[in-house]
Amino acid sequence: MAVTSDDGVVAQDYYKQGLLINQRLKHAVPDPERRLGAMIAVAAGGEVRVHMEGLADAPPSLRLKLAHPALGGHPEIVSLKRDADGDYVGALPAQTPGRWIVTLEADGWRLPTTTVAGPLSKIRLGTADHS
Repeated sequence: MAVTSDDGVVAQDYYKQGLLINQRLKHAVPDPERRLGAMIAVAAGGEVRVHMEGLADAPPSLRLKLAHPALGGHPEIVSLKRDADGDYVGALPAQTPGRWIVTLEADGWRLPTTTVAGPLSKIRLGTADHS
């Protein structure tokens, strides 16, 4: 079976991606005492709202990266702008079914990545409270 078909999961530049992992980890939250977290809510119409916890200096925007592990390619990036309430809002195009890899980041940090099965609705990243 594997001889006659392409599995499509392994990236062509897998070795290069493996070497870059340490550089990506430098952007993770470095201070374990920082207690940074986020609650992400995705409405049925595609509106994305992110409530941050533990963020001392709020950046004007965040990036929400969504990727399907089996499809490969580039992740979909949703730009989130800070609103008057202090939350970050943006719009997600139509969702496709399946498993998602979810990453939230700004220029100086990145929250731990998580996976979500099924449609996106509520996602907790980092040390965010369940409420």
